[in-house]
Amino acid sequence: MSFNVASIVALAAFGIGFAAYWSNSSRTINRCFGSASLHVALWLICHSLAVDNVGPAGQFWLRVTSAVGAFLPFHLWFVKEAIARSLSPFSARWKEVALWMTASAVLVGLTTTEWFVAKQSSREAPGFGWAYHLHNAGIVVAYATLCFQAIRQVRRLSGVNRLELQIVLLGACATAGAVLILIVARVALNMPVLVNMQPLVVLVFYAGMVVAINTHRIFDARQILVVAGRNALLVAIVALAALVMQSGFDEIVPEPFGLLATTALALWLAAVLNDRLSRVFNFYPEAVSARQAAYTAARMESRREGLEAAFLSVLKGWGQADHALILLGTKDGLQGCGLELPGDATVARALRQFRWVTPERLTRERATPERVELAEFLHEHGLGVLVIGEGPTLTALVGVGVAASRRPFTYPQVAQLTELASIIESAMERAYFSVKVQHAEQLATVGLLGASLAHEIRNPLVSIKTFVQLLPTHYQDPAFREKFFRLIGHEVDRIDRLTVQLLELASPRAYQAEKMDLHPVLRASLDLVTTKAAEKRIEFHAEFDAEPDAIFSDASAAKQVMLNLCFNAIQAVESREGERWVRVATRNVPGGVEMAVADSGPGISAEIRPRLFQPFQSTKSTGFGLGLAICSDILANLNATISVDPFAPGAGATFRVVFPCQPSSS
Repeated sequence: MSFNVASIVALAAFGIGFAAYWSNSSRTINRCFGSASLHVALWLICHSLAVDNVGPAGQFWLRVTSAVGAFLPFHLWFVKEAIARSLSPFSARWKEVALWMTASAVLVGLTTTEWFVAKQSSREAPGFGWAYHLHNAGIVVAYATLCFQAIRQVRRLSGVNRLELQIVLLGACATAGAVLILIVARVALNMPVLVNMQPLVVLVFYAGMVVAINTHRIFDARQILVVAGRNALLVAIVALAALVMQSGFDEIVPEPFGLLATTALALWLAAVLNDRLSRVFNFYPEAVSARQAAYTAARMESRREGLEAAFLSVLKGWGQADHALILLGTKDGLQGCGLELPGDATVARALRQFRWVTPERLTRERATPERVELAEFLHEHGLGVLVIGEGPTLTALVGVGVAASRRPFTYPQVAQLTELASIIESAMERAYFSVKVQHAEQLATVGLLGASLAHEIRNPLVSIKTFVQLLPTHYQDPAFREKFFRLIGHEVDRIDRLTVQLLELASPRAYQAEKMDLHPVLRASLDLVTTKAAEKRIEFHAEFDAEPDAIFSDASAAKQVMLNLCFNAIQAVESREGERWVRVATRNVPGGVEMAVADSGPGISAEIRPRLFQPFQSTKSTGFGLGLAICSDILANLNATISVDPFAPGAGATFRVVFPCQPSSS
């Protein structure tokens, strides 16, 4: 039975080594692990023969097993040097090679002496001599020396070499420690069954070490140790609690119900402890902060440019890098951060296949044209990691520069960046569809503007055309000529005013919000309004009750909005009978200062209210209906709002503008 188990383990070790060599035979560390795997497989086979045989044959294979094991520290030294110095084993320093060879030969020599194991030794009464114990002590010293050298070299290394050497150090120490503990326990407790566990322990730790170093996923040895310790603590606590609960339930309920209750409570306890221990050990705190920052940016910003700037800041903070990269687009092409990639570019196609890449992953894997081009792209742009996020419409390539610490990005960090890329892609896709909706609305507005513009320009042109046709027959009439010249000037001015308002609507000036007092700006503009109202015999009232009146806005914008609303109110009132008045008032409201412009005119009917702030919507017989649309655009850019009170017969119209007291959060 032991032979079969050990043989299977040896075959598995050989398979692991072959896979490591085959995955990238040009890499020195892969070749070292391939040869080391053969060495481990040979040791396991010899170990199985030593366990399976008794008498002289068993003693012979025990000596062979110990002799083969004596060269394992030497072989691991080659692995360590290949990682630490990136050297081929045959180009290593000959003095150190000679020292390790001599030490291994001495340990092998001990196995050939009669003091290693007594001839009358048996499995029931083992007779190990002083050479056996000295051999084991020498193995301990050899592994301790390896650990000491590795610790010193780890402190001088950086990047992926540091991480790989840490994993080798952790795996080798764990493997050797577990085997030696089993050996000591077998001798001390006289339990031969512990010998059969050695191959399994070796396979578990060795396979974990080889996979961690040769797989395309990069791991941090310290993080592995912390996670393993946390999981071991969780298992120990839950197992102890389950044992106590099972003992208690056995006293009060039948065994099946006790087992069911224990299982349920143990699962609940494991779930609770898992969350608690995760918070105590505080795994990946930078990932939690970056995720929260990304969600906040996606919620607070809707413009694509603003989102891109916010996400780039989040990525640089997460990766502790001085730059980051976001490329967005469809299958036709990707662009961003000053770069453009065709949709069929090798980088994009390869990344869709690999999902993520780091320079370390590309180094570990077998070289292909796609991997070479990806490596060149990462090097050209100074990236330490690049991932892809794909949605129904958009594709996002998200990259982060090499960290300031020069440490490579580990696989848990790649998973974090993949999650951030998904958040970025979703937010950008929302912004993308928002832009498309706005574009569709703009096209609809263009159609409306075209029809309305043709109507507004056609009327003065008809008048001009009519007079031009009559001019040859009525040129000698002085009254006709005077009327002609007056009409031409009036109609041209009308077209010019329409053109100016259209330009203001299409390309509004850039306003800059800053802290200001509203009342002085309004008072400085009252002379124009009161003069206009006096000409039309309209009463004008100003009631500035807001205290304080500090707002964040643009003085020119506030002035233009007030003048537009007041002039609209005067035009709405001038044709009315009875009371004719216009009032401007301010008051404090939550989060801002409200400016209300009210009049005694006919009011705004319910039919036109939904379209009131769209171009060419007017309740007056004169004008073009562009004033309110311009006001709405100005206020939207300043984070202010404009609204009109519901229609009430005989109550006139009241427009309310709320200026914010705090700067915009975006």
